Amino acid sequence: MTQARAQIRTDGTVAPAVSAVPVWLALVFSVLIGALYAVQSRVNGELGHQIGDGFTAAVISFGSGLVILSLGLIVARSGRRGLQLVARGVKAKHLSWWHLLGGLAGALFVLSQGLVAAPLGIALFTVAVVAGQTVSGVLMDRFGIGPGGRRTLHASKIVGAALALAAVAFTVSGELHGSGALWLLALPLIAGIGQGWQQAVNGQVRVTAQSALTATFLNFLTGTIALVLAAIVHGLLVGFALDLPSNPWLYTGGLIGCIFIAGAALVVRTTGVLMLGLCIVAGQLLCALALDLLAPSAGHPLGLTTIAGTALALVAVVIAAVRWRRPDHARGTPRTPGHSDAQSERL
Repeated sequence: MTQARAQIRTDGTVAPAVSAVPVWLALVFSVLIGALYAVQSRVNGELGHQIGDGFTAAVISFGSGLVILSLGLIVARSGRRGLQLVARGVKAKHLSWWHLLGGLAGALFVLSQGLVAAPLGIALFTVAVVAGQTVSGVLMDRFGIGPGGRRTLHASKIVGAALALAAVAFTVSGELHGSGALWLLALPLIAGIGQGWQQAVNGQVRVTAQSALTATFLNFLTGTIALVLAAIVHGLLVGFALDLPSNPWLYTGGLIGCIFIAGAALVVRTTGVLMLGLCIVAGQLLCALALDLLAPSAGHPLGLTTIAGTALALVAVVIAAVRWRRPDHARGTPRTPGHSDAQSERL
């Protein structure tokens, strides 16, 4: 990824850095991030099912990710420097302390995977998460929580978000009927709303730290602490799960999380929270479709509604991504040198 470039205003002050990542590349990368979300949901859901304890599964996933990132900080000087920059930013109040709590939303997401992904199935689990992500993306961009600041919600984005919600609702319409498990959808729905907030604040931390590694490490640190405390309380109440499965792929959830959280922190400045969320929707549905085709889970066969809903979600992403602003000549505004599309989006 290309580093962001700061610009000097005419009055001599420094304008916020504008990402040099091409929009199309950021969108493609965001779709891949969504695919990793679906893979992690399958991995952590199966781990929680085999252990019989979603809290323990969540601690293993987040804890292993924290170990990987800690090793990365030892090797990467930029990551350690990023911690210093974040500390300075919080002290100078350029960065709010609550920006460091994005890991709490990540912890809730991973916990929901371990608790309800297996009983709901990946399709039902994904629709709840996606609905929450879409709503959260609209709110984050509207109120400027992300690193790109407040973004205008053009008609194409609103239509795209509405179509995304319609797509995921249609995808599981057959499965929701008489399932008796609608209350289980509340946890991934709330976790999905938290995902939009997590992507926004992690992006802010990444800009301050000038390192995606630092932002991801802090995310996993706060999330792991929260999950360990929750697992201890849960274990004291109902007992601790000590019988762990031997299949090694069930322990890759932490590594997958490191990749997609760091990736989201890198591209959210270019895409905005809403567009990132919509692309993640597409990636999640496409990957869930592939998983159901290649490695279907018991009791959740692939249906035509899943295929049709996936296609509709992809259309929603395309609609929302089509040219974010009108041409300058249509608006009667002269184009100034160095004036990028990303800058126009923030006006």
